[in-house]
Amino acid sequence: MRCVLVVVLLLLAGCASVPRQTQNACAIFEQRDGLFNNWRRDAYRAEREYGVPVPVLMATIYTESGFRHNARPPRTKLLGFIPWKRQSSALGYSQALDGTWARYKRVTGRYMASRTDFGDAIRFIAWYHHQSHLKNGIALNDTYRLYIAYYHGHAGYQRGKWSGTARTGAKRAAGMAATYARQLRNCGAW
Repeated sequence: MRCVLVVVLLLLAGCASVPRQTQNACAIFEQRDGLFNNWRRDAYRAEREYGVPVPVLMATIYTESGFRHNARPPRTKLLGFIPWKRQSSALGYSQALDGTWARYKRVTGRYMASRTDFGDAIRFIAWYHHQSHLKNGIALNDTYRLYIAYYHGHAGYQRGKWSGTARTGAKRAAGMAATYARQLRNCGAW
């Protein structure tokens, strides 16, 4: 019985760890396609459902959370040294805020979705990017603009006053999407 428990715990720990090579889409999928999860399948399902290419989705996760399932923004400091509140309610692979995540679950009927589950998070990102396409006319393969809308929200994107942090993140995401696309073509996954 102990052996079974140890094996189950090791398998679950492997599901929650960060992939070793986050800058290589093929390696990420090879490492995360197993018995209990299949990131490749989840990514391509999200692409089919919402029309957003897998490299764009993966680059968004890379930029937002670095593929950390429990990523959160840093805490502010009280009196300069006491850990205090977090800067926002962002959580998980997608770094989705509480209100946006609640709206997603309500609109899509995915009430059991979790921000710390890769399949749920990548589907959320695809849904959000698709909403950016519908509301702001952003092409589904325009990683730079999709990321700006993701970072600032749809209304923030429309205002056009984008922060330097968003622009830097968008450049990073666009570069990573191009890298992921090239890699996925070479390993036959795209």
